[in-house]
Amino acid sequence: MTRTLSAALAVCFLSPALAAQGVSLDVGSKAPSAIVQTLDGKPFDIGSYIGKTPVVLEFWATWCSLCKDLEPELRAAHAKYGKQVKFVGIAVSINQTPQRVKLYAAKHKLPLEVYFDKKGNASTAYDVIATSTIVVIDRKGLVVYTGQGGDQEIEAAIKKAL
Repeated sequence: MTRTLSAALAVCFLSPALAAQGVSLDVGSKAPSAIVQTLDGKPFDIGSYIGKTPVVLEFWATWCSLCKDLEPELRAAHAKYGKQVKFVGIAVSINQTPQRVKLYAAKHKLPLEVYFDKKGNASTAYDVIATSTIVVIDRKGLVVYTGQGGDQEIEAAIKKAL
């Protein structure tokens, strides 16, 4: 839990110079599987998407201002690539509940299939140190982009995955 708390706090202190640089897994590495929960509490393996279609993963939280900053860019990317790419939100569990996440996602019409990382399985598997982390995976299951912060080139990253 200490690592998860550190990750939550890290987002508050990251400098703009760190935004949208390689974070998380190394580009070119195989994207891992991880068990998360649906917002109804059922287990789900995000690995079921890997190797079948390009995937955009966002590790986010309802309280994350940088995640909020990413919403318009995610909406635009989803509008353009939503039929070719799977958009997945992994809600971290710090100061959140599945119900709070569900209400937020509905209210803000997030263009993501949202899951809850109750035990930190996905955050650990993807070596995520802060919210607003984006990981883009190609259809072969390889990481083509990782970035963190409220200003990322999501469309350019998706083009690498196609």
